[in-house]
Amino acid sequence: MANVTGGNQPKAQVVTAPMVASVGRTTIEDGVVAKIAGIAAREVDGVYALGGGAARMVGAIRDALNTTDLSQGIAVEVGETQVAVDVTIVAEYPVSLQKVADDVRAAIHTAMVELVGMDVAEVNVTINDVHVPAEDDEVEVEVVQERVL
Repeated sequence: MANVTGGNQPKAQVVTAPMVASVGRTTIEDGVVAKIAGIAAREVDGVYALGGGAARMVGAIRDALNTTDLSQGIAVEVGETQVAVDVTIVAEYPVSLQKVADDVRAAIHTAMVELVGMDVAEVNVTINDVHVPAEDDEVEVEVVQERVL
């Protein structure tokens, strides 16, 4: 219920905690930055995989061994206050390639600012392939048929 007596209300005091002086230095390794960028890129709708053909082949072997390389297809340059990221993706068909690239760029930018705490100089996206689901289905059927024979 509101105070309608016309008297002065006591003012709330805001007490701030004393600032702790920064002691020491935080170093974030390039591999950590690359892994965060890779995770962010993989979460974007329309991204089928990261990396080029050879990297994806090695990645498939690592996946089979349950040791996925989350920084596959990612290259980073980390400076004092800024980071630049190059990412190579395989897009799913049919998606707008520009939209996927823009979404990957936005996701990586957000991750770098919020999780790493660095400004983003640039995020370059290279789309080196388009995944067509029917192609993989046919290859899997051929492999299974060869094993049966």
